[in-house]
Amino acid sequence: MMTVPIIIDFEASGFGKGSYPIEVGFSGRHGEGWCTLIRPEDDWDHWDTDAAKVHHIPREILIERGRSASYVADQLNYFLSGYTVYTDGWAQDYVWMARLFDAADKVPRFKLADLREIISDEQQALWHATKDRVQEELHVARHRASSDARVLQLTWLRTFESKLSASNGSRAQ
Repeated sequence: MMTVPIIIDFEASGFGKGSYPIEVGFSGRHGEGWCTLIRPEDDWDHWDTDAAKVHHIPREILIERGRSASYVADQLNYFLSGYTVYTDGWAQDYVWMARLFDAADKVPRFKLADLREIISDEQQALWHATKDRVQEELHVARHRASSDARVLQLTWLRTFESKLSASNGSRAQ
């Protein structure tokens, strides 16, 4: 039986040293989504205007509407405890997740893994075209954590189903 992977995505203040998570969202096994803005900690002051042009989240909105690192870490642990959760940007997302959990003085109770671990060569060959179709069908106009996670999850699911159909078709011959 196939298990649909849980996909998580982070938006951040920028890239590299000093960057921090500003939004996190995931798409669960049944397609249910969860997302929240993250209020910057007092010492989180790096802000990259180029990154802001991509995510379109003003820092003032994070301060006003973002949730504390402690709240976000608790919620992630509540929803994801015991699961392996996949990301397409493991190297960066791992750093941002660690920064979030460090600020909250908590430990993640889930494993963050690279999405590439569960994408076969057959899926990879279909990935970009399928992802483009999924984004178009969902009318994804914003680069935000929960919608990005859902697009990745549906792309994985459709490419996996295509792989199954192809292998079942070759067995029928």
